[in-house]
Amino acid sequence: MRKKYLIFFILLPFSLVFAQQETVISGLVLDAKTQNPLSNVVVSIQNSSITELTKPNGKFELHVALQGQQLLLLRSQGYKDLLLKVSSNLGIVNLGTLQMEESFSDEIPGTLITLLESDLSDDNSSSEMTSGLLQSSKDAFMQASAFSWGQARFRIRGLDSENGTMMLNGMTMNKLYDGRPQWSNWGGLNDVLRNQEFSIGAASSDYTFGGILGTQQISTKASLYRKGGRLSFSGSNTSYNWRAISTYASGMNSHGWAFAISAGKRIGNDGYFDGTNFDAESFFISIEKKLNSKHALNFTGFYTPGSRGKNSANTNEVTQLTNEKYNSYWGFQNGEKRNARVKKVEEPLLMLNHYYKINEKANLNSAVMYQFGKVGNSTIDYQNTNSPDPVYYRKLPSYYTSLYTKDNGEFSGEFTPDYENAEKSKTIFLQNSQINWDELYRANQKAIKNSEGIITGYESGQSHYVLYEDRTDDKTFAANTNLNIQLTENSAFDGGITFRNLKSHQFQYLLDLLGGQYFEDIDAFYTGNEAQSDLQNPNRQVKEGDTYGYNYNFLATTIEAFTQFKFNYKKIDFYLAQSYSVSDYQREGLYQNGIYPTTSLGKSEKVNFENFGFKGGLTYKISGKQWLFFNGMHLTRAPSIRNTFSNSRLNNSIVAGIENENISSVEGNYVFRSPKLKTRITAYYTLIENTSKTSFFYAEGIFDRGASYNNTDAFVSQTLTGLDKKNIGLELSFEYQISSTLKTTLSAGYGNYTYVSNPNVSITNDADAAKGDRQTFDFGESYLKNYKQSGMPQQAYSLGLEYRDPKFWWLAANINYLTESYIDVSPIARTARFYKNSISGLVFPEATEERALQLLKQEKFDPISLLNISGGKSWRIYGKNIGLFISVNNVLDCTYKTGGFEQARNANFRALNQDISSGTPSFGPKYYYGYGRTYFVNLAINL
Repeated sequence: MRKKYLIFFILLPFSLVFAQQETVISGLVLDAKTQNPLSNVVVSIQNSSITELTKPNGKFELHVALQGQQLLLLRSQGYKDLLLKVSSNLGIVNLGTLQMEESFSDEIPGTLITLLESDLSDDNSSSEMTSGLLQSSKDAFMQASAFSWGQARFRIRGLDSENGTMMLNGMTMNKLYDGRPQWSNWGGLNDVLRNQEFSIGAASSDYTFGGILGTQQISTKASLYRKGGRLSFSGSNTSYNWRAISTYASGMNSHGWAFAISAGKRIGNDGYFDGTNFDAESFFISIEKKLNSKHALNFTGFYTPGSRGKNSANTNEVTQLTNEKYNSYWGFQNGEKRNARVKKVEEPLLMLNHYYKINEKANLNSAVMYQFGKVGNSTIDYQNTNSPDPVYYRKLPSYYTSLYTKDNGEFSGEFTPDYENAEKSKTIFLQNSQINWDELYRANQKAIKNSEGIITGYESGQSHYVLYEDRTDDKTFAANTNLNIQLTENSAFDGGITFRNLKSHQFQYLLDLLGGQYFEDIDAFYTGNEAQSDLQNPNRQVKEGDTYGYNYNFLATTIEAFTQFKFNYKKIDFYLAQSYSVSDYQREGLYQNGIYPTTSLGKSEKVNFENFGFKGGLTYKISGKQWLFFNGMHLTRAPSIRNTFSNSRLNNSIVAGIENENISSVEGNYVFRSPKLKTRITAYYTLIENTSKTSFFYAEGIFDRGASYNNTDAFVSQTLTGLDKKNIGLELSFEYQISSTLKTTLSAGYGNYTYVSNPNVSITNDADAAKGDRQTFDFGESYLKNYKQSGMPQQAYSLGLEYRDPKFWWLAANINYLTESYIDVSPIARTARFYKNSISGLVFPEATEERALQLLKQEKFDPISLLNISGGKSWRIYGKNIGLFISVNNVLDCTYKTGGFEQARNANFRALNQDISSGTPSFGPKYYYGYGRTYFVNLAINL
C-alpha cells in the first residue's frame, strides 16, 4: 500500500509538462541612495517557482508562463523587499527603473518561531524571546508579533513551533525527537539567512505540505548573496553582551563559481538574569558551481557551537525574598560566577544541493544532508547527602510556616507553624542564596589528620556531588527532491519526497567530579540489584568522561511525500495539496537497568505510524486593491519520539494506546492594499486532537505503602493521552502612510485557546516496579476541559508611529498591551483520585466542591503594558554604507510574568489544601519573568 501511494505521488506530474506561450518581464534595479545598479537581486513571481537574478548591470528578464495580474517580489540582503503588481498578458512588459531602499531595522535580534519559557528543560528550547513565523510581506501584525510582543512570549495563533515547518534549501529541519527546530543551530548566522520565503497557516508552499502554523524556507545558494562584504558589531543586555559578525560574498564569476562565508562571535559574562553566561561562535560557508545553463551544485556547511547558562523559575516566596532577576542555578567559585545548568549545542551541518532546470517550465531540486554533534544540558547529581539547591523547600521559611501534625485518622492534622525557625531559615537563606561550590568540593574530600587528630589538609575521596550532562548525540541523514512545473498558463504543480534517518544516542555524561576521585553508578534510593544502572556492569565507579545512569538509542526513519496543484485565473486563484508519510520509531537500550531487568536492554518493538494530509485554498480578487483568501487543512500527524515512549531513560515501554494526532484548521482573510493604506483582517479556527504528553515529578500522598495514615510519596512519570486543543481568534494588521515621512500602525490579536477534552492520566512508579508490583496506574480522566492553554498572552494590541527622514534617519515607537495569559495547571490535581485518601480510598472530609473550585481555579497573570522605541541612521562614507540601529524595549521597566506552572508535588487534596491554607505554601506555583528595560545597538558596515 505504501509503495502504491509513493509511486502515485512521484509519477503523476511527469506526463503533464508541455510547451506554451509566455510573457517577458524586464527591468533595472538600482540602490535608491547611491543610484548604483544592484546585482544578484532575487526577482520572483509570488506563489510560483519562477525566479531570476539581476545581472551585474542591475537588469533582469523574467520569463512568465502565467496570464493576468501577478505579484512581483524583489529581495536582496540588506534591502527592504519590493512588492509590485504586474500584468502578464503575453508579450514584453518593461518595468523601467526599480529602486530598493536599505534596511537596517532587520538587525532586531530574534528568531522566527515561538518557544515557551516552560520548555527550558527541553533540548530544543531556549530563553531567547522569539515569536512566530513572519510572512514575506512582513505586515504590521507580523512585525509586532516578532519584535514587540515576542518579549512577552506571544505566539501566533497560540501555536508551538512543532506546528510550523522550518526548511533549509528545501530540506525540513524540524527535529524528529520533538518536532521542533533546534534554533541554536542557526545562532549568529544573521547575515547569511536573510534569503527567506514564508507561508502562513495553511497557505501553499512550493517546497512542502507544511503545518498549520506555516512554512519558513531559507535559501543559502551562494549566487543569491549580494556581492561584497559586511561587518557588524552589536551590544545588548539580554542573553549576550557583545556580538561581532563578518560576512563576504563573491557573486558569480565568469567561470561559474560563487561563494559566501561568514563568521561570528557572541559573548556575555552575565545576561539580564543573574548568572546567565553566554558564549557562542558561528562559522558558515556556501560554495556554488554552475555546471551549465541547466545544472548547478551548491554545498552549504555551518558550525555554531554555543553554551548558555539557564535561569530558574521561582515561587513568589523566593522572588519576594530576592528579586525578579534571581537565579538559583549559579554560585561563586574562585571569585567567578559558575552556573550549574548550562546548555551546550554543537551540531555541524553539511548539505549538498543539485539544481536542475529541466526547461523553462520545470525545475528539479535535490539535496542530501548530514548533521551530527551533541546537545548537553548540565545539572548537579548527588548521593547520600543534602540537596545543593539553595531553594530546596526545606531551606526556605515556608517549610516551617506550613507545618501540620500527622493526620488524625481520616481527618487533617493541626496547623503548627514554627515562626522562630522560619525566621532563622530566612536569615540563613539570605546569607546562602546561591550554590555553594566550595561546600560541594569539601564534601567530596576526606580530612587528613596528624597524630594529634588535628586536620592538616584534605585529599579527594568518593564524590557525593558531581556535575553531569543529559546528553543527546544525534546523527541525522536526509535526502529529498522537489519538482516544480508550470503546467499551463493557468496551472502549476509542486511535489516532493523526503527521506530522513535518525540515530539519537541519549545518555548521562559525567562532566566534573568536583574534587572527588569517583562516583558510584547506582540509584541511592534503592538497594541490591534495583540500585544498579546496568546489571551487566554492577557497582561501577565512574570518572569524568564516563557514561552512567542511563544509556540508550532512539532509532527513527520517516518518509514524506506531497503533491500540490495551483490554478491562477483573472479573478480566482486556488490550490489543492495532499501529503503522505510513514514513520518508524524504536528504542535500543544499552544498559540493563536493575528496576526493569527484562525490558530495558536491547531493542523495543517498532512503532509504526502512517499519515495523510489534505489542504486547499481559494483567493478571490475583488479588485486590484482588495483580495479575499480562504485556506483549510486537515492532516494526521505521528506523535513525536519523546511522547511515544513513556519512560525511555529506564525501559522500552511504549505509551499505551498511542495514536496519530488529528489536526484541522481553517482561516479567512481580507486584504486591502493601496499606496497609503495596507490592512489585513484574519479569522482562524484550529482543532488539534489526540495529543499526548509525558512528564516527570516527585509527588506526595499519591500511593499507598500500607503503613498507617501517612502521606505516601513517589517519583513518578505522568503520561497524558487524548488531549484536545482548540484555538480560535482574529488578527488585524493596519498600516497607514500619513505623509511621505510619517506612518502609523495598528495591530491586534484576539484569541481564545482552550483544552476541549478530558485527557486520560496514567502514572508510572519505578519504586513499585522494583518491588515486583504493578508499575503503571490508570488515574482516569483529568478534568481539563475548558481550562486555558498556558504559555502565551491570548490577546495582544499594538499602536505604533514611525518617522523616516529623507536624510536617511528614522525613529519609531510603539505601545503594547498584552493580556489573557494563564498558568500551566497540574493534570493530576484535576483527577477524581486527587480527592481520595490513598490509604483508605475514601474522599477527604474537607474536599468540598466550593473549596475545590478555589484551589483549582486557573491563575490568570496580570496584563502587560510595554513601550518600545527604536531608531536608526545610515551614512555613505568613502563609498561605503554605514548603518546604525538602536532599540530600547520595555522603556518603562515594567515587571511582568511571562509564564509559570503549578508544582505537582502536592498530589492529593489534603496536601494541597494544607499548603495553600498555611498562607505560605512550600510548593506554590513557579514563575518566569520577562526582561525589564533592555537595549540593542548594532553598527553595520557594508564593504
